[in-house]
Amino acid sequence: MGLKCGIVGLPNVGKSTLFNALTSAGALAANYPFATKEPNIGVITVPDERLNELSNLVHPLKIIPTTVDIVDIAGLIKGASQGEGLGNQFLATIREVDAILHVVRCFDDDNVVHVDGSVNPIRDKEIIDIELGLKDLETLEKRIDKAGKAAKTGKREDVEVVNWLTQLKTHLLAGKPARSFEVPDTHADLMREMMLLTAKPVLYVCNVDEASSVSGNAYSALLQQAVADEGAGLICISAAIESDIAALDTLEERMEFVKDLGLDEPGVNRVIRAGYDLLHLITYFTAGEKEVRAWTVKKGSKAPQAAGVIHTDFEKGFIRAEVIKYNDYMKYRTEAAVKEAGKMAVEGKEYVVQDGDIMHFRFNV
Repeated sequence: MGLKCGIVGLPNVGKSTLFNALTSAGALAANYPFATKEPNIGVITVPDERLNELSNLVHPLKIIPTTVDIVDIAGLIKGASQGEGLGNQFLATIREVDAILHVVRCFDDDNVVHVDGSVNPIRDKEIIDIELGLKDLETLEKRIDKAGKAAKTGKREDVEVVNWLTQLKTHLLAGKPARSFEVPDTHADLMREMMLLTAKPVLYVCNVDEASSVSGNAYSALLQQAVADEGAGLICISAAIESDIAALDTLEERMEFVKDLGLDEPGVNRVIRAGYDLLHLITYFTAGEKEVRAWTVKKGSKAPQAAGVIHTDFEKGFIRAEVIKYNDYMKYRTEAAVKEAGKMAVEGKEYVVQDGDIMHFRFNV
């Protein structure tokens, strides 16, 4: 399944620098507002050591990781919801992503201009929140107007829709994001259809100085406290350092640099995995001589849905799934040995796929 994350934030907070570190795509990173006018799009691989371990055992012709599309969206400013700073264009781009990586400046540097003149992560976060919320209110007003006309017939379902939308509007007017508003099953389709900006999952990326890349700083601590009730994720990285790491030629050089900083892995790996967790995604694998491949599905997906990620015919004609747990594969080293040990399970349509499953599907079309 395709996954697209959008990087948002005020101008000059490190969005394009983070994008470069994630994708090595060379987006323009400059010390002035609106250096990014058109959204840059890059494709990144999801780091997963299990894929490498499986490949070491199977020795396939190809190794194919799962990927994430990253969109670097130009900096938003006050008034973006009214079109300021090309705001309508930027907000339309945000509407198309699955999750938001909200980069917040949490470092002092007199050489990097701040659009509002000082570093204040709470204020900066709220500026973005307000603009996204105002755009959502605009969308909601139109939907309430449309639903209100339908409700004039007195039909119970239409009246209930108006009441629910009005409650959602009150929630947004209180400064709360749509993602923290309870959505009953009866209105889930309507909620998805509206594509509200504040309904999208958010990962706050605190862009800190090098010395704070391991445990954060006072700025990131303030932001963490401010978002504690949002149900959002938060992570601290130094985008400048990550960009330096990404520029190194070999994996060995990168890991040596990372260890010198006191980290276990590059911060961008943590960002990608945190985005995965935010969207409740898991990975399963297929393994054979031709290829070892990682596939992405929503947590809670059943075997036919997982098969459908490979090809729709697999889901339509699903018969069964042969499943090996990752740890069993690592223990017995070959598929034949796993079978001999009785550790290969044959699962039907109701099997819920688990993270790390190695699966082979039987189907008939």
